[in-house]
Amino acid sequence: MSSRADGAVLSYLGLRRAVGVIGILLPFVLVAGDLALGGDGLRDSISRYYHSPMRDVFVGSLCAVGVFLFCYRYERPDNRLANITGTAAIAVALLPTRPDGTATTAATVVGYLHLAAATVFFAGLAWFCLVLFTRGESGTRSKAARNLVYRVCGATIVTCLVLAALDAALVPDAVAERFHSLFWLEAVAILAFGVAWFVKGDTILRDPPTQDPAPVI
Repeated sequence: MSSRADGAVLSYLGLRRAVGVIGILLPFVLVAGDLALGGDGLRDSISRYYHSPMRDVFVGSLCAVGVFLFCYRYERPDNRLANITGTAAIAVALLPTRPDGTATTAATVVGYLHLAAATVFFAGLAWFCLVLFTRGESGTRSKAARNLVYRVCGATIVTCLVLAALDAALVPDAVAERFHSLFWLEAVAILAFGVAWFVKGDTILRDPPTQDPAPVI
């Protein structure tokens, strides 16, 4: 493989790892940073950190994920889904969830747009895990193990989406706020997406290196 091709491989593997690292660290950084800066620590949802001292970290992290996804180029289905998911990530960051208390009509509309973008974002991440990342034959134990990780992560994201919808529809606001149920569901979904992308970045569960045939003397 040429040095130029090697650089391209390292480039998209690096993007995958960067996306994965952000996903894995984001919930912990938001909670710890909010506590350190005198905030409440645990908020009602990940999106509530927009209205906290950790706003810049929340917005910056999601915008970084969006930019990384825009820069991600692999095969055509991956590229299209990455563009859609990246757009949704940036929309989640820049269109804040509705603030606590009485909100204006404009803030309410923006809040619904935020919810729609978040749904598209998580659905796109689940599709990556369940469909795109699992392509190809499981010819090695490492590939089979990676596919298992992707499917578990994708199923986790979908389950969290369904439970979040049920939480919003059925759980009284007072109960949800007391136990921070939406925060935990979003945090688990984000962690799952981070793990999947981290593994896809060829960081762990790598295929064993292929050995070149011995030279003929």
